[in-house]
Amino acid sequence: MTRWWGALIALAGAVIFAIVATTPPGPMSADAPATAFSASRAMADVRVIGRAPHPTGSAEDAQLRDYLITRLKSMGLEVATATGTMSPQAKNRLDGWRKAVAPAPPLTNIVAILPGRDRRQPAVLLMAHHDSVWGSPAAADDGAGVASVLETIRAIKAGAQPRRDVMVLFTDGEELGLEGAKSFFAGDPRRLHVGVIVNLETRGGGGRATMFETGGDNGAMMDLFGRAVRRPVSTSLSVFIYKKLPNSTDLTVAKQTGYPGFNFAFIGRPGLYHSPLATPDALDQGALQDMGRQTLDLTRALADAPALPGRAADRTFFDAYGLFFVSYPAALGWVFLVIGAVGYGAAAWRRATVDEVAKGAAMLLALIIVAAAGLYIVNGISGAWGKVNYYDRLAAIPLLQVQALLVCLAAFLTIRHWLPSRVGSTAGAAIPLLVLGAIMQAVAPTASYPLAVPLMLGGMALLADRYAGRSVGIAATIVAAVLGVGYMLGFGFFLMQAVGPGMPMVATLPLAISAVLILPLMPEPRRALTVAAALLIVATGLALWILLDPIAPSVAVYSDAKK
Repeated sequence: MTRWWGALIALAGAVIFAIVATTPPGPMSADAPATAFSASRAMADVRVIGRAPHPTGSAEDAQLRDYLITRLKSMGLEVATATGTMSPQAKNRLDGWRKAVAPAPPLTNIVAILPGRDRRQPAVLLMAHHDSVWGSPAAADDGAGVASVLETIRAIKAGAQPRRDVMVLFTDGEELGLEGAKSFFAGDPRRLHVGVIVNLETRGGGGRATMFETGGDNGAMMDLFGRAVRRPVSTSLSVFIYKKLPNSTDLTVAKQTGYPGFNFAFIGRPGLYHSPLATPDALDQGALQDMGRQTLDLTRALADAPALPGRAADRTFFDAYGLFFVSYPAALGWVFLVIGAVGYGAAAWRRATVDEVAKGAAMLLALIIVAAAGLYIVNGISGAWGKVNYYDRLAAIPLLQVQALLVCLAAFLTIRHWLPSRVGSTAGAAIPLLVLGAIMQAVAPTASYPLAVPLMLGGMALLADRYAGRSVGIAATIVAAVLGVGYMLGFGFFLMQAVGPGMPMVATLPLAISAVLILPLMPEPRRALTVAAALLIVATGLALWILLDPIAPSVAVYSDAKK
């Protein structure tokens, strides 16, 4: 009974930590201190930017450019525009949007400079794009980015003059293929003054704002980021994964020409991506506050640094539930894995049979296989196997997250029915993850922490359970489960937002890690198979609902103009 209570406490604590990790802060009011970022103040700009669609070449975009130029000049910035010519591919896409062949309009970037005390030093560049897709008012993409830049500049201007110049680049034609960024970084002479870039993007309408991309050799840059940014959201795993994806933003162009930088975005409320419903009223002001506050903290630190951080070895880093930042040399992951392995091994020494350990390892592998198969099949039932509308699948992500959670719980209960809660079983279950962690540490050390850190906590807790007494052992196991499972719930939440519609099988990693951490606290649940079957039935019903539901109203207008 004691362990049942421990399991309940651990799960409750884990859920609380996951909620904290995935919930953006509340927006600061318009009467917040002048030197602080206020989403309420920034919303005044969002309401102008997002009042109507404003694709490249449209009258609405011309009006928006005039507004942005006026706003920047009113804050004392030196402002200029730069025109360029779009590529044939960009013109073809624009013609597809407007359903007519017409002359290509010029690209018009806006470049502004807030002078610093020493104008000879390389500048900090804040970058966002002012154009939208054809059918969306784009209050988020990229109204939130543009408004965050304006409010950041206002807050910096309200304080002491920064050491170095802060530049602003509002690019044109990003939605047509990064056209404005290509034009600027290919030939604009002001690009030579740039020392580091902070780019702002979105793929949705809310959620935590994440710093998801940096340049290579980011160790010194991330040290500054960790010191400067309060309640940061960033992981070296996301940086590693983004390098492997075909996605691109304006920062992609800058990185290709050698500029270091940071890329922020939020991807919650995914149905609002490129949506006709992406209006200012639909924008999550907490997400705007989260993006802007982190941008302001980072920009201030960069602008006031005696020298911009140079290249240094990549570090492993992650935010702990969005509360504080953890960063360490990538090689330290080996130490964490060894501590975890020693903990599990010493706890099972002379208390477990080889059969128990082997069964634990086999059942963990079975859990991964069963869960992956279930996620693939149920996701296919929801419509992933046929011809899909990309934006409609994005709109379904909240339901797909619930669907994946139900399948994962069903898989865990099914495997748990056959796996006794013993030290040997738990230690055995950790073995496949320790092996995977070692492989990740060898080939991608900055991406290994989701395995190395929880396994270290779990191994130490299991060791304490054996040698420090029942009460201390249960307490240590509860703490490890709260911290580890709480992180994995938030981790899984973000994974499903990022790639869940097409790759829900990624949820098996946080599931497997959570299972190893919670297993020591869970005696065999009664009617596990019955409950698992019920959960799977509900998940299948949810999948059929997603399949049969009409196309989401958030994408109905824009779907015809999808690239």
